[in-house]
Amino acid sequence: MSDTTGALGAIEAATGLHLSGPMMAFALVGVLGVGAQWLAWRLKLPGIVLMLAAGLLAGPVSGLVVPARDFGALTGAMISLAVAVILFEGGLALDVHKLGDARRGVARLVAIGAPLGWAASTVVLHWGAGLSWEAAAVFGGIMIVTGPTVIAPLLRQARLPRRPAQLLQWEAIVNDPLGALAAVLAFEVVLVTRSGLPAAEALGQMALGIALAAGLGFGAGRAIAGAFRAARVPDYMKVPVLVVTLLAVFALCEAVLHESGLLAVTVMGVVIANAGLPSFEDLRRFKEQATILLVSGVFILLAASMDFGQIARLDWRAGLFVAAVVLVARPLTVMVSLIGSGLPGRERALIAFTGPRGVVLVAVAGLFGERLAEAGVEDGALIGPLAFVLVLATVVLHGFTLAPMARALGLAQKGRPGLIVVGGGRFTTALAEALAREKVPVLVADPNHAHLIRPRAAGLRIHWGDILSEEAETTLERAEFGRLLAASDNDAYNTLVATDLAAEFGRDAIWQVARAREDRASHALPPQLGGQAFAGRRRIEELDAALAEGAEIRALPPGAPLPDGAWPLAAITPRDLRLLADLPEEGAPQPEDTTLLALCPPAKAA
Repeated sequence: MSDTTGALGAIEAATGLHLSGPMMAFALVGVLGVGAQWLAWRLKLPGIVLMLAAGLLAGPVSGLVVPARDFGALTGAMISLAVAVILFEGGLALDVHKLGDARRGVARLVAIGAPLGWAASTVVLHWGAGLSWEAAAVFGGIMIVTGPTVIAPLLRQARLPRRPAQLLQWEAIVNDPLGALAAVLAFEVVLVTRSGLPAAEALGQMALGIALAAGLGFGAGRAIAGAFRAARVPDYMKVPVLVVTLLAVFALCEAVLHESGLLAVTVMGVVIANAGLPSFEDLRRFKEQATILLVSGVFILLAASMDFGQIARLDWRAGLFVAAVVLVARPLTVMVSLIGSGLPGRERALIAFTGPRGVVLVAVAGLFGERLAEAGVEDGALIGPLAFVLVLATVVLHGFTLAPMARALGLAQKGRPGLIVVGGGRFTTALAEALAREKVPVLVADPNHAHLIRPRAAGLRIHWGDILSEEAETTLERAEFGRLLAASDNDAYNTLVATDLAAEFGRDAIWQVARAREDRASHALPPQLGGQAFAGRRRIEELDAALAEGAEIRALPPGAPLPDGAWPLAAITPRDLRLLADLPEEGAPQPEDTTLLALCPPAKAA
């Protein structure tokens, strides 16, 4: 690190700028983390890979960010608190009512997969990486963790079907604290055998810490839910109260038993997620945004903290270890755990070969590696470098292969995204038929059964029920549909659907037919409500009337001119679908790979 620090000093001397220190480091961590995620979105690359690359460049390569120098002893506390918030947010996503047919698989991955994964990883670490049984047992417990910080962005990018996505998400979040506690158990056994401490005393303290963590997390979750439901906390203070309670619970449990705080905050999140709070969605969305910032920061800090000198201590056994984990330990654990689960073989294969490791693994492994070395376990110092190599290898591997593997197994959408049309009627049925003819996946949803007679008769896929219901969330494969059009005959319902689902689909992927009198100041809505304009800001009654008068929706091949009086509705390319609001600019050429759907007026009689 001295070379990079010297390089930084030379830059400072040449430019006169003070580039080191906590303030500049904080700014750089934020800019690099969020910037890497934005760049990954623009380039359609795995965000985690770019974050790791940015952290390595900022830390060991250039010396711009050196956590030990810039933050000192606060680095560990910052990472621990960030991981606590990340796991709590993960717990908020674990609503048991939404598990549906994934419930049995999740139970098996946790109850069978965690201990089996611990045993398999321990064997791989001993025979593959060459660690002693003591170090292998501790690190093997940590390797139960698959990393919610990594799984979440990978799932967002791969757009997997609901069930395998839920299995991977639940496994990652639930097993995270279990992995840390398994490492605590193995470490206590090492201490007892090496120091002669009474086994009952050490194990009793650990049991007390686990019980306290589970009880405190459960109690805090119930207390928060009760206070919020009884309106004892005003809306503007709910998030601050939640965050402060979370930090207090984590700190108290950590004071009793290291790493038990992770269990406490996960339990707290699960309790709140299943409490049925009216304000839950607002809390969850804020936590999701905060988690994106924290994941970015933690990845940059961990990568910037890496010492290439420690990595250089590893030999060929490190490569053998990574290969054995990816190709043997993980698949064996998943395949055995899911025997009798009823999952199709394709889904089991996808889950078996998807096991990226993330922030929690590196943070906890580094901590226990140091403690093992202090306890006299010589190869304990190798745990940190091995953990970083495993994280780096699995993040890069799964970041680039998850989506292609899912498509190869028929578990992810190939080509362009589909469209959910909310509202069954003359126009929406005709639009859905035109899209289906162009091989675009389309679904017509309506809570009114009578409104679905027309699309059902046309042979279209339909959903009878409210698109916002929990039943729709657990039964519809929304990953297949990346676009949504709210076009029912109820303006208020259209606005509600477009606003509520904007967080899931993205505001740029939701459109809405015009509302009555929306151009008047007394009826105008804030821009954050509703979807994008569609079809020249026409109301659904106007679009239905146009078809009743003889207009039709036609597909115009690439390069074909837009007929006089026609209005474009959608642009279809081999990889995308976009609904349209306005006429194309005069003289603007139609892209060569774009098919336009247009509402064309009736042909004039000769």
